[in-house]
Parts: sequence; C-alpha cells; structure tokens
Amino acid sequence: MAKKILAKTGVFILLAIIVIISLVPIIWVFGASFKTNGEILSGSLSLTGPLSINNYVNAFRLAPLVAFYKNSVVVSIVATCLNLIVCSMAAYIVVRCQFKLKPVITLVFSLGLIIPSAALLQPLYTTLTSTHLYNTLTGLILVYAALGMPTTFYVMVSYIQTIPYTLEEAAYIDGASFGRTFFQIVLPITRPAFATAAVMEFLLAWNEFQFALTLTGDTTKRTLPIALYYFKSAFATDYGAMFAATIVVIIPSIIVFILLQKQVISGLAAGSVKG
Repeated sequence: MAKKILAKTGVFILLAIIVIISLVPIIWVFGASFKTNGEILSGSLSLTGPLSINNYVNAFRLAPLVAFYKNSVVVSIVATCLNLIVCSMAAYIVVRCQFKLKPVITLVFSLGLIIPSAALLQPLYTTLTSTHLYNTLTGLILVYAALGMPTTFYVMVSYIQTIPYTLEEAAYIDGASFGRTFFQIVLPITRPAFATAAVMEFLLAWNEFQFALTLTGDTTKRTLPIALYYFKSAFATDYGAMFAATIVVIIPSIIVFILLQKQVISGLAAGSVKG
C-alpha cells in the first residue's frame, strides 16, 4: 500500500513539474505582451501598471498580421482536409485489401517518417519552381499535406485495424458498395483517429517555419510563423509587440488542441491496441 502511494506521489510530482515547465514560458510571454519595453527589460515578473493592449495594436500596425493570419487559416485547413481525405482512403485500402504493392506502399510511408525535412528543401524548391507553384498558397498546401501523410497514415491504419470486419461484412450483405461502406460505416467509427490526425496535421501546417520561408518570397503569400521572424529581424527592439504577435500566433493552435484533446487521447489509445 505504501509503495503504491509513493509511486502515485512520484508520478504526480513528475507531472506537476512537466506542467510547470510547459506553462511558465507561455504565461510569462502572455504577461509580457501587456508590458512596456522598460518593464520587460527590468525583469519584473508582475505588472506594475494597468493592462494595455498597445502592444497588440502595434503588432498589427508593424506587420501585416491580418494577411499572414488569412494565409495560415487557408493553408492549414485545406492542407488538413486534403491530408485526411487521401490518407484515410489509403489506410483503409492497405488494411482491408490484399495486393502486390501493399508492402511497397507501407515502406514508402515508413521512409517518410525518417527522412529529415531539411533534405527535402532543395527538391521541393526545384519542383515547385518548375511547376509554377513557388510563392503560392497552393504549393504550401500540397507540401504540408504531403509532409503529414506518414503520420496520418499510421494513425488511421492503427485505428482501422481495431474495427471488426464483421461490420463491413454486414454492410456488404445489405447491398452496400465498397465506397459506401467506407464513407458511411468506417469513417464515422474512425472519428477519434480523424481528430488525432487532424490536430497533428493542423499544428504542423500552422507552426511550420522552414518550408514557409523557403517556398514563398512575397509577403502576401507568407504565413504567421514568418511574421515572428519579421518582428525579430525588422523590429527586434519592440519586445512588447513581438510578444503580442507570439500570443496571436500560438492561440489558435492551443484552442484547437483543447477542443479536440479528448478525441486525440482516445484516438491514440485505441490505435495503440493493435498498432
């Protein structure tokens, strides 16, 4: 009994430390976004004056955050939808069908997990330039959808493997086609895996910096992570505005994860049974 209590206490303390380490920087940046540069540089942890949104106003004035925001929303949502549609169908075919190229397809997705993203920069730049997709939102959408495919594929495969095939057999007996069985029977059941893959793909597309910087050259085509780089290079001395821009960038991803965290956890837990 005493060992169990000690074990639970140790786990609780460890989790508390992890939570504190994770939250303290975010809370500090949020508080600093309401301070003046003098207060930030003084190292004060508390607000000495009244709350002011001047830094947020300056952030939108100094950088085209509205345009960056629109680009990020469009790119992240469309890339996530495209990624889920393609990978869910591919995962279902790989799990339920037997064909000669099945090991090859699985191997290709496996290789996608181990190839470093930096190694893809030059080939992607050359490909997008030759196809006239450089400096376009379409090019970014295709790149982000492809980058997240290995992870989404394995999340969906792991979850579909836990679904009893008898459900699909019953649908076939009732006269349902292969496509109708997938869209009306399998997809609704895989909602937790869908949510898990959607959150992971959305966060990838929303927070990615390296490809967004390399594959775009026009300010009107860039996304929010580039906005932070814009602040650090052009307005490095305006710390308050930079912290305000940081909060503006990270808030959507935090909200998305909070809203879908139950589905994410259930999807990962269910997929780990057979995956």
